[in-house]
Amino acid sequence: MAALAGLCSCGKKAPAPVPPVPVATAQAVTKTMPLAVEAMGSVEAYNSLEIIPRVSGQILKLHFREGDEVQKDALLVTIDPAPFTETLREAAARLASDEATLVFKISEAERKNRLIGENGVSRSEFEKFRAEADAQKDIVQADRAVVEQARLNVGYCSICSPIPGRAGAYVVNQGGVVEANKTTLLVVNQVKPVYVTFAIPEKILPGIRTAQEKAVLTVEARVPGVNAQPRQGRLTFIDNTVDPATGMIRLKGTFDNTDAFLWPGLYVQVALIIGEEPGAVVVPASAVAKGPKGDLVFVVKVGGIAELRAVQVRRTAGDEVILDGGVSSGETVVTDGLNKLKDGAAIVIANTPASAATNAASGAR
Repeated sequence: MAALAGLCSCGKKAPAPVPPVPVATAQAVTKTMPLAVEAMGSVEAYNSLEIIPRVSGQILKLHFREGDEVQKDALLVTIDPAPFTETLREAAARLASDEATLVFKISEAERKNRLIGENGVSRSEFEKFRAEADAQKDIVQADRAVVEQARLNVGYCSICSPIPGRAGAYVVNQGGVVEANKTTLLVVNQVKPVYVTFAIPEKILPGIRTAQEKAVLTVEARVPGVNAQPRQGRLTFIDNTVDPATGMIRLKGTFDNTDAFLWPGLYVQVALIIGEEPGAVVVPASAVAKGPKGDLVFVVKVGGIAELRAVQVRRTAGDEVILDGGVSSGETVVTDGLNKLKDGAAIVIANTPASAATNAASGAR
């Protein structure tokens, strides 16, 4: 039995060592961070216009494609001008005839006026001719108004964009018949610049107004889930009423949006910068994990060991987190591979550790 026991003991193998876990890391730093009010917002067109014809008729040609970027005064739609051109010719001919009649009646009135002194006509006869000339003047004036309106209608057949922007989808196709002041041809949205609209609690408003008195406030907007630099604009509007139902007040930021990255209707994360916070300890947001008792990070110790620590998050600023404790400036934290780690696990760093300032989004990458 002893021999068998010894044989069994000799057959046991030592457990295989656990391989180190590959992780990405970044360095905690101390720096000045913007003091921001964060909210969710949406992008609005700087200007949005429905293009509606001012005359009725058939669409002769569409001069744009759906989604085209159009310039101010660019020709968009041509309505068949033939009926309006013919109306203009008729009105012009009527005007010419009535103007000739006016010249004749004025000359007759002047001739009768000269004959009064020679006792050739009576005063009442002269007054009759003068009244006819005056009435003809009114007719000519009305004819000129008709000609001008007909000329305008011919011009209205060429519909141009009143603003620069992006053309929407066709509402009426080529060959369709449109009704004056009723049919929508298309919608043009101006996206350079754009507005970003968001709402904040009313209790924050006094602080924003105080900061606004010192300088123009910066508004940052980022698209959730998109790894891109936040776009920066400026606060240009604070609504004049707090919504009594929600206790929120609406604000707007104006963004140049030269690359058209922000699109009308897009939901964005907004940060309104109202000041600065010096000496903040900062790590990438991807370094912080949620635990059952609070926020946690893995700190890289000497020898490539991951140490689990509880931290106190003061606030999040974009892709970075400001800590109140748990990690010191200069320490290295894990930003990618946290779900594979446990306290005391061996790790191998798969990237060159960088500071939080330059590698804030290392986990996302």
